Amino acid sequence: MISKQEKKNRKELGDKLRQTREKMDFTQAEVAEKTGITVNYYAMIERGEVNPSLSKVRKLLNVLKINPSKIF
Repeated sequence: MISKQEKKNRKELGDKLRQTREKMDFTQAEVAEKTGITVNYYAMIERGEVNPSLSKVRKLLNVLKINPSKIF
């Protein structure tokens, strides 16, 4: 079982990714393709349902041009 803090962290990450993706006018499919993950998995990240690995988060931040200090 995950803690409330973990749920909050996942939700915040997902919200930031979604907001940035939408500002850049990317679809979930485009971001997923550029990072080498499935669209379904990326959607789960945006919804805060999964805890992506650090390497996946790095790829997402790179594709979306998000400074890591805005996330961590």
